[in-house]
Formats: sequence, C-alpha cells, structure tokens
Amino acid sequence: MITLPPHLEDAYRTLLARFVAIPSVGAEGRGQDDMAETLGEALAELGLTVEVHGTDGAPVVFAERRVAGAPTVLFYNHYDVQPADPLELWESDPFLLTERDGMLYGRGASDDKGQLVSRIIALRWLRERHGELPFGVVFVVEGEEEIGSPNMAAYVEAQRDRLAADVAFWEFGGVDGHDRPTLVCGLKGIACVDLSLRTADFDLHSANGPVVQNAAWRLAAAVASLRDDDGRVLIDGFYDAVRPPTDTERRYVEAAPADDDAFAEHIGVERFLGGVSGVEYQRRAQLEPTINVNGIHSGYGGPGMKTVLPASATAKLDFRLVPDQNPLEIVALLHQHLERLGFDDVVVNLAEEPEWPARVDPEHPWLSHAAAALEEAYGQPAVVIVSSGGSGPLHPFVEILDLPVAMIGVGYPGSRVHSPNENVRMVDVHRGTYATVRTLERWAGLAPPE
Repeated sequence: MITLPPHLEDAYRTLLARFVAIPSVGAEGRGQDDMAETLGEALAELGLTVEVHGTDGAPVVFAERRVAGAPTVLFYNHYDVQPADPLELWESDPFLLTERDGMLYGRGASDDKGQLVSRIIALRWLRERHGELPFGVVFVVEGEEEIGSPNMAAYVEAQRDRLAADVAFWEFGGVDGHDRPTLVCGLKGIACVDLSLRTADFDLHSANGPVVQNAAWRLAAAVASLRDDDGRVLIDGFYDAVRPPTDTERRYVEAAPADDDAFAEHIGVERFLGGVSGVEYQRRAQLEPTINVNGIHSGYGGPGMKTVLPASATAKLDFRLVPDQNPLEIVALLHQHLERLGFDDVVVNLAEEPEWPARVDPEHPWLSHAAAALEEAYGQPAVVIVSSGGSGPLHPFVEILDLPVAMIGVGYPGSRVHSPNENVRMVDVHRGTYATVRTLERWAGLAPPE
C-alpha cells in the first residue's frame, strides 16, 4: 500500500492537531480570526504569499505562488467547522486531536481541516520529490462554508483576476461504502426556507379543538402537500428547468457500481424512497432535485401531558437543486403553490443565501488525470460520480472562473462529519494524499521518482 513518508505522516498529525485545537465554529462566529492566522502561517511555510481578505463575514485566506508562463492549480477549502454539540456523545474532547485504532478524532478532522492538511502535505511531498514546483499554486480558504458560504460568490466575482487558474481541487472527496475511490464532478444547489404561521394570539386549551384551527395541523398539511410518498415534488413547475443529463453523464451514472446496499446497512433503512435500487438509486441520488424537511416545531413536546392547542408552528425546509434550476425561482414557485392550495397564511422566508448547482465534464483531461491517479493510489478504478447530493459554492468557480474542478480527498462514509466523533482514517490520508500528488504530477508532466 502507498504510504506517506514517516516525517510527512508526523507532519500531518501535528498540523491537524494545531487546526483542530482552534474551535472555528462557523455557526457561532468564533475562532475564525485565530484559525485564519494559523492557516496563513502554514501556507507561508510552503513558500506562498499569504493575504487575509476581509468579507462581510469571516475572513478568506488567500495564498499564491505564480510561475511565469506556467499553468496554475487552485485549491478551494474551508476552515470553519460545525458546532461540536451534543458534547456528551463525544468519546474524547472534540477540540483535542485524539488517535484510536488508526483513526484521528476531532471536530474538523475530516470536514474540512483533515482535507486541507492533506493538500498542504501533498505540496510538501511534491517539493521533496521534484524540488521547486514548475506550476503555480493558489489557495482560497473560506470560513463560512458550514453556514452556506454567503459571501463566496461575491468574493469570487470581486477577486476573479487574482483567482485565475487553469484547474482546481475541491474541498472534499474519499471512498464509497465499498472502499472504492470516488471522483465527484458536481454539486447540487441549495435553497433553505423557513415556514411559519399563527392561528391565534396565544396557545389555547385543547378543549377549543372543535372550533379553533391548530397551527401544527395546518402547517403539517401545508408541508405534506409539497411531496408525494415516493419523493416526487408536487410544486407546479418545479422540474421545468431541469437540464437533461448529457449522454456522457448518463453513461457514468449507469456505470456507477452499486453501493446502495452498503449505505442502507450503514444508516439502518430497509427500503429507499420509491423502492429504488441499483441504477435508479444512482440516477435519483446524482441527477434529481428534491425537497427535504429539516424540522417541524409546534406546541408541547416535553414529558407527561399538556393538553394545549398550539397557536403557532414553524418548519425548516431545504431544496437540493440541479442544473439549470434557479434557487430564487424555486422559492417563488413554493409561494405560488401554497397560495394556490389556500395556505396563504403560511409565511415563507429564505433562510440564507442560496447556492446554484454546477457540474464539470467527467471526461475533461484534468478529471482524467485525477481518475488515473486514484486508480494508482487505491489499486482499483475510481467511481465517477456526476454529482454529489450535497451542496457548496462550486457554481462561481465553474461559471465565473471557468475552472474544471476535481473532487478527491481523504474522507470515508464513516467519517461522521457534522456529528460527534468525527474522524479521519490514516489509511485514507495516505492514499488520498498520494492521489493528489499523482494528479498534479500527471497534469504537470512530472515523472514520479524512481
């Protein structure tokens, strides 16, 4: 198996421990300045010129080293993390990197500090293999990805000349449930909305149920009208703008090896929506938009009885969208749907800045280099995924900067990102970091050392 040189393996642990120790929690707005400063120091040690750029939110760490007349690779990552709550479910301090059974535990150990450190170590490894690199390097590392990257699109637009590059690595990647390397070529867009309504000035005794509308019932009915039992969205016009997959995209979806069985076992479900499996499971997961309920809140949910008739109710929803759906148009269609069905008392608010969907051609030469490098590192062909089901600020990098973007990395399905006991496996650090090295060597025409 491919392994990092021992001194670089130690360097990975040391730098990741420094990063994990800083609680740069995006949702809480803390730790970002300290993390940006520490990251800047690490990038400067690579010989990059570092600048910390202010935004309307957390700072962006920008670093570059250009080589006259040579192409440039851009690395997009983020340094913010999810809250560690609930703390009682962690088996060790979430902000103290802890190793157990070949895994490193800590908040951000995978998402995204572990991935970011892998990129840094890959560049150190490349310099040791070849001396000074014959291509340019740019890092753009934000501190708000975990809250929807509200300032990233504007930042990319404002800094488009400084961010000019030829190819890019995205912030995540890894293996699937069968330990096969994956190469992801796109992300879905996202629009998050809050629904709310009020049926009375205050909660009432439930004896009033025969004559007063219950806010929980009414909001539940409104939410239930949005989707059928098989997951098909019932909002008129929702699918109208969906771009049909290209023949290439369809071919890769149909060729993707089955992993729904492993996923079902991992999460403990017996049946997927619509009873899908195999190719149809992959088609839905990669190519279909959807609507999801994050939570519904109303009335009393504590111990014992409280016979109350709730006067208000709220729900949080998110749409995951595909090219060419416009998140703002989708929210407008939601408004129209609710009004048409008589739910005009339901208030719809866009919860945060939406993100547009984006995809990259799976057969772009840059992605072909990545696929070949993954096969070298893992000893088996990469699983090409046309689009992740998740979202991120990919759109401005693809549409504004016109970058082919490869998503490879050091994660695995058991990384528990966003959950207690988040972790990264050292075996994936070795393989994923080597895959980054070999992608860059192939792209730059650098022969690996004997």
